[in-house]
Amino acid sequence: MRYVSGEHYFTAEPTAPQRQRNVEFDVDNRTYRLASSGGVFSADRLDLGTSVLLHKAPRPAPDTKGALLDLGCGYGPIAVVLATAAPHATVYAVDVNTRALDLVRENAQALDLNIVAQTPDGVPDDVRFAEIWSNPPIRVGKAGLHELLSRWLPRLADDGVAWLVVSRNLGADSLQRWLDERGWSTERHASQKGYRVLRVTRSETESRATATV
Repeated sequence: MRYVSGEHYFTAEPTAPQRQRNVEFDVDNRTYRLASSGGVFSADRLDLGTSVLLHKAPRPAPDTKGALLDLGCGYGPIAVVLATAAPHATVYAVDVNTRALDLVRENAQALDLNIVAQTPDGVPDDVRFAEIWSNPPIRVGKAGLHELLSRWLPRLADDGVAWLVVSRNLGADSLQRWLDERGWSTERHASQKGYRVLRVTRSETESRATATV
């Protein structure tokens, strides 16, 4: 799944030097120190959008079971926070970048967390998600972004919720309109530092239709 030419953090096999480093950040009164490397998204620090998402969206309950999804996981900051908050859930960390997935596995092992790092095609088709969290790769372009969300949002459980963070200047409001036009129930949960945190759920009509299938 590669939407643009040239090498980017969403390239499957990056050729950028593997200069490993550590990224530290604080969430929920805990300090995380994760391995990162060149060729992955925001390799040197926790990017601002992900930071806003992690500080503004409510964490899953500690007794949450089933599957959670970190879509476009990079080296795994969202995945490790979700797996820490909900230790009985299985967190799927999904990315096309194989170097990023290796880093997620390294970080999960170091923290003893239940995280399954996979390419999109590696996630079983029958898995449905109680929650989807994503700082989606806006720079793949509108068509690529819509394709990505059209693939994964339908895999929400009937009562599931997706949390998306998008820069206002990169189309957060137009993305919200697009989601609403396609039958999702979308609300702006929070705004901070130029980013919108969107809460996405199935509309009541769609939920009833799904329940009758």
